[in-house]
Amino acid sequence: MSKFNEALDTYKSEFDKLGIKYDNDLLSAVTKACGPSIYLADASKVSSSDPEELARVKNNFLIKKLGMADSSKLDDGISAVVNQLGASNRNKYRAMFYYLLVKHFGAESKFA
Repeated sequence: MSKFNEALDTYKSEFDKLGIKYDNDLLSAVTKACGPSIYLADASKVSSSDPEELARVKNNFLIKKLGMADSSKLDDGISAVVNQLGASNRNKYRAMFYYLLVKHFGAESKFA
């Protein structure tokens, strides 16, 4: 099994544990868009307790990757995803976090 598929299986397993339904194709596309960061222990996860990390998610993913305009709605979406994954959950994988942001903002067409 490839490293990519192993990572994807990890995300699916985590979603299943949390009881969150997911779309296989969209999850795969979002995971591919994360690039090599999914293979690095530190970069593969989002630290929701670090304001700088959340600012990077907002700027690098929501604004640059998805082309969204900077607004408080972006911060609200990030907070919603943190709550959905569980604030105390240490396994906030970047691909899962981004997937939930894509779903939250209805940006699935960016990964079609």
